[in-house]
Amino acid sequence: MRSAPSKIAVTAGLILLLLAAVVLGPPLWKRYLGALAARSAPLYLPRERVVGGNGPAAPRVSPGLEKLDTRALEEAADYAGAHGSWALIVSRHDHIVFERYWQGTGFGTLIDSQAFTPLLAALATGVAVSHRRIGWADEPTGVLISEWRDDPRGAITIRNLLHMASGLAPDEASAGADLTRSLLERAQLAPPGTVHRVQAADPQLLALALERATHARYAEYLSGTIWRSIGAADAWLWLDRPEGLAHADCCLLAAQGDWIRVGQLLLHDGNYRGDELIRPGWVTLMRSPSRSDPDYGAYVRLGMRAPLGRQPYASRDVYLVGGAGGNRLWLVPTMDIAILCTGAPSGRPADWDDTRIPNLVVRGARDYLPPAALPGADLSAIVPGH
Repeated sequence: MRSAPSKIAVTAGLILLLLAAVVLGPPLWKRYLGALAARSAPLYLPRERVVGGNGPAAPRVSPGLEKLDTRALEEAADYAGAHGSWALIVSRHDHIVFERYWQGTGFGTLIDSQAFTPLLAALATGVAVSHRRIGWADEPTGVLISEWRDDPRGAITIRNLLHMASGLAPDEASAGADLTRSLLERAQLAPPGTVHRVQAADPQLLALALERATHARYAEYLSGTIWRSIGAADAWLWLDRPEGLAHADCCLLAAQGDWIRVGQLLLHDGNYRGDELIRPGWVTLMRSPSRSDPDYGAYVRLGMRAPLGRQPYASRDVYLVGGAGGNRLWLVPTMDIAILCTGAPSGRPADWDDTRIPNLVVRGARDYLPPAALPGADLSAIVPGH
């Protein structure tokens, strides 16, 4: 969603990198610089650290113990590897059952999280609602953002922002701009809740509303409520300027394997390995169809209505995080399966099929039951050979 930083911003960023070497210390500095070199990540600077809990990954067990077919998983890995992936990680019932890595990466390799990043704003908002820092999903932003208290744009609700339906004008801010000023000066083009438009402004406004509601920096609140609690490693958010507003729409630098932890949190409706981080029902709200576009929930794509691939998903309740760029996180709540596949920000090849990997994994489960055929459905897609 963001253009590459200008030469001036890069020069300033190099100076900040030297300062970071002193502030962060050798271990964190080496991990950060190594990640930039290994993944050719854009030099998005300045950044702010999201302190992690650095906990152990989920227990690893064989696929058979979770009723998943090894041959199907290997076929999924072959497909992922042939299409430029960095990692394929499959989890079921809070166990990692399968992992494959390419291009020298591993579970802890730092990558640009790309379109995964806005999801964290939605989860942090759920915590803020749970803690009564935000009243409810339909609370107007004018209650939280004082500049809009007497402005018609203050009628934009938290739910509108979650659904990318603010109705605000498309992004025009460039790297290095004052994000807060840019957001608050944006014109209203459509009534809130009526038009779905994927743009940075909506998660950015959500992060701003969170800071105003919690009286904490976005990185600090995200760390204290979600990131440390799931045991994730340290991550970094891109800022518009030193001590400025975090880019909540993109560019979080995080360990790629930590997104399987996020998947497990989503599958269990905000509960992570027995700890309730978000009030039950919030994740259900996140994956409920938006009125502005029923193919989408809160920064997630709902798979059964309009799959991105060439055939329907094998399970009715599959939903997808990501989709822009190379990262994908598929969730199958009825089967408690999370499938993470990472790749370059430039995106996937033209012949990429977004349903191929999850369908292989789901149909390879010994307890899989095909969805009932819908009127007009292609029966051969459900029962091969018919």
